[in-house]
Amino acid sequence: MRLIQKTADLSAYLAADEAVDHAHPRVRETATRLARGADDAYAYAEAAYTYVRDTIPHSADAGDLRVTWRASDVLEQRTGICHAKAIALAALLRAEGVPTALCYQRLRHDDGSGFVLHGLVAVRFHGAWHRQDPRGNKPGVDARFSLDGERLAFPVDTGAGETDYPELFAAPHPAVLRVLKESRDRPELWKALPEGLPQG
Repeated sequence: MRLIQKTADLSAYLAADEAVDHAHPRVRETATRLARGADDAYAYAEAAYTYVRDTIPHSADAGDLRVTWRASDVLEQRTGICHAKAIALAALLRAEGVPTALCYQRLRHDDGSGFVLHGLVAVRFHGAWHRQDPRGNKPGVDARFSLDGERLAFPVDTGAGETDYPELFAAPHPAVLRVLKESRDRPELWKALPEGLPQG
């Protein structure tokens, strides 16, 4: 699949905003600590990915009802759904100069009852974008950091109506950010998340 930058200026994928708040002291401290053990940008990106994937539980897996949406809060509270974890990873990567985009998939719910919008990231190395999914592994999910073929949490089943969206966003999609900010707890968030990427 050919990934499409929604913003032509690559510097937009290094920018901070209210959600991807990579100038926040907690994000900076975490990035600095992870960078100390990395020899280059690739090693840092892999370390940041592994950190978010493995040390911040997906709130549904952990039974955590809290909703986070700002990268610094995800790192502090150590919880979040896929969108929140993608935002946190984007902040850590951008903090060390790795261009990072937010991107999305339309996936079937685990129980097959409908669809939900899933969030992940794409990193830019060697002049190309590579999608990575820091959602967190569990039985049946084995996502890995990879620039040599995707190792995502959920390969889509187009025959079942699932979709890989090719657009790469410099900021979290407004529809996603709105429900993250407005939901009082995760059950409310589950009901409010869009089924797919709003068009337009």
